[in-house]
Amino acid sequence: MGPLIKFIGAAVWICLVTLGAVFYSFKTPHALTDPGSPPPLLGGLKYVKANVISVPVFNKASVEGYFLARLVYTADPKELKKLTVPAESLITDQVYSYLYANPEIDFSKREDLDLEAFRNGIRDSINGRIGEQIIHDVIVEQIDFLTREETRDRSARRRNEQADAAAEAAPAPAEHH
Repeated sequence: MGPLIKFIGAAVWICLVTLGAVFYSFKTPHALTDPGSPPPLLGGLKYVKANVISVPVFNKASVEGYFLARLVYTADPKELKKLTVPAESLITDQVYSYLYANPEIDFSKREDLDLEAFRNGIRDSINGRIGEQIIHDVIVEQIDFLTREETRDRSARRRNEQADAAAEAAPAPAEHH
């Protein structure tokens, strides 16, 4: 009977340790979170996925290219409901405002773009306009810069593809004998 009691005792001990570890793992994130900090990204926040934003980039009097971005924002859903302007419209406007207020950002040099400063700048710009911290994080889903020449090439290619598709879809002329 001695080995059986040791085995049962070890099993009970393992169960208690496992139960304690599970309890501690659920309690720890809330205990370590500063009450003044934003909610964790694991829950409680709504993800607002904006449409692709296209901002023309000017060099003196001409368009140099287009900055394209698809951004996702995390925000408290209760705070978003308080807005009198749709969140996406406000966010798009602030992206334009932020980019035009910071002409030193050179999107043509992708390797020099400080993505962290860009995300934080947009977040702070939106929150500053609202007057409260509603946006907690900005996530870049897509970011790109198309030069004016790339835009023209894509536009010409798209027109050619549409013309080819229309020609293929058009019925062949009827032959008369």
